Amino acid sequence: MYRVASASEYLVITGIGIDDIKLAKKGWILPGQSYTTIDLSPVNYTFEVQAMSAEKLPFVLPAVFTIGPRVDDRASLLKYAKLISPHDKLSNHVKELVQGIIEGETRVLVASMTMEEVFKGTKGFKQEVFEKVQLELNQFGLLIYNANVKQLVDVPGHEYFSYLGQKTQMEAANQAKVDVAEAKMKGEVGAKLRQGKTLQNEARIDAETKIISTQRQGEGRKEEIRVKTEVKVFENQRDAEVAEANAELAKRKARWAKQAQVAEVESAKAVALREAELQREVEIMNALTRTEKLKAEFLSKASVEYDTKVQEANWELYKKQKAAEAILYEKEKEAEAQKAIAEASFYARQQVADGELYAKKKDAEGILALAQAQGNYIRTLLDALGGNYAALRDYMMINGGMFQEIARINAEAVRGLQPKISIWTNGSGGGEAMDGASSTGSHGAMKEVAGVYRMLPPLFKTVHEQTGMLPPAWMGTVTDSAHSTIN
Repeated sequence: MYRVASASEYLVITGIGIDDIKLAKKGWILPGQSYTTIDLSPVNYTFEVQAMSAEKLPFVLPAVFTIGPRVDDRASLLKYAKLISPHDKLSNHVKELVQGIIEGETRVLVASMTMEEVFKGTKGFKQEVFEKVQLELNQFGLLIYNANVKQLVDVPGHEYFSYLGQKTQMEAANQAKVDVAEAKMKGEVGAKLRQGKTLQNEARIDAETKIISTQRQGEGRKEEIRVKTEVKVFENQRDAEVAEANAELAKRKARWAKQAQVAEVESAKAVALREAELQREVEIMNALTRTEKLKAEFLSKASVEYDTKVQEANWELYKKQKAAEAILYEKEKEAEAQKAIAEASFYARQQVADGELYAKKKDAEGILALAQAQGNYIRTLLDALGGNYAALRDYMMINGGMFQEIARINAEAVRGLQPKISIWTNGSGGGEAMDGASSTGSHGAMKEVAGVYRMLPPLFKTVHEQTGMLPPAWMGTVTDSAHSTIN
C-alpha cells in the first residue's frame, strides 16, 4: 500500500527491513510492516499553576503554553514519535505530562524567591520558567512555540495582591492631594513672577527692535551696492568675450579662403598630370598589343601542341587518381563495416553479460528472500512447538516426506535380493496386493481409512527395525499387534 501524509503530518513506519522506526512523508507499506500517522501541529495548553513563595505565601500563576513537536530536528521527531505518538496529543496523558513539568519547574523556582521579587521581576521570572520547562520538554521532542503567563492571582484566604493594590491606591490618593496643594502654591507664585518678567521683557524687546532695524537698513544698502558692482563686472567680461570671438572667427575665415584657393590650383595641376599619365599608358598598351599579336602568330601552333600534350597527361593523371580514390574508398568502407561488426558484437556480448549479471542478482535476491522466509517459517514452528527441537525435527521430516524417501531408498537397495517382506492386515480378512494396488471393500471409504490407521504401528516398527529410528512421541509407540513376517 502506498501512503502519503498531509502537510502537517508524518508517517511512522515499523516492521520488516526497518531496525527501529522510519519517518517519511510518503512511501510504500510492505507486507510485515505497520504504520501510524503523527500530527505535528502545535496545541494550546491552559494551566493555573499553584505555587508558594519563600515567605510561604501561596498564589496562582495562570499560563497558556503553545507546545508541539520540534520539526527542524530529526532526533527530536524520533523521540516524539516513540514517546508521544501512541497517545492522542489532546488526551489527558499528554496534558498531564506537560502540566506536571510546568508546575514542577515553576514551584521549584518560586520557592527560592520572595513575593516582591516575583512581582517586580515578572519578565525575568517568565523567561527563566520558559527555559527550565523547555529543558525538560527536550527529552520528549517537544518545543514551546509560544507562552503567555498572565497576571498573578491571589489564592482565596490569602489576598496578598488585593491588599497590596489597596495600599498602592491609598498612597496614590495621598500623594495626589499633596501634589494638588503644591501645584496651587506654585501657580500663585508663578503668576506674580510671570507679570514682572512680562514688563521686563517688553522694555528689552523694544530696545533690541530699534537696534536690529538700524542694522538691517545698513546691510540692505551694502548688499544693493555689491550686486550693482557684480552686474557691471559681468557685463564688461561678456563684451570682451564677444570681441575675442569675433577676431577668432575672422582669422578662421581667412585661413579657410586660402585653403580653398590652394585646393583649386592643386586640382587643376592634378588633372593635367593625370591626362599625361593616361596618354603614356595608351601608347604602352598599343605597343604591347602589336607585340602580343606577333607572339600569337608565331607561337600559336606550339601552344596548341603543348596544350594538347598537357591535356593528355592530365587525363592520364586524372584516371590514375580516380582509380586510387576508388580503391581507397573501398578500403575505408571495408574498415567501417568491420568496425560496425565489431561494435555490434561487443554490444551484443555486453548485453548478454548485463543480462547474466541481472539474472544472477535476481537469483541471489530470490535465494536471500527464500532463506529469510524459511528462517521465519522455522522460527514460527519452533515457537509454536514451545522450543522443542526434537518435535520440530520430526515434524520437518514427516512434512518433507523423509520416511517415504527412506522407504524408497531401502527398496532400491534390496532390489534383486530376497528380503523379508512384512504384510499387515486390519483384522477383517482384507489385505493389500503385492504390487501396492489398493483393494476397495464394500463398506465404503471409512473402512479404508480405518485400515490405514491400523497399519501405522507395524509400519513404524518395521522402520525402527530397518533404520533404528523411532516415531515422535505424539504419534504413539511401536507395538507387535497385527504383524506377520513372510519370507
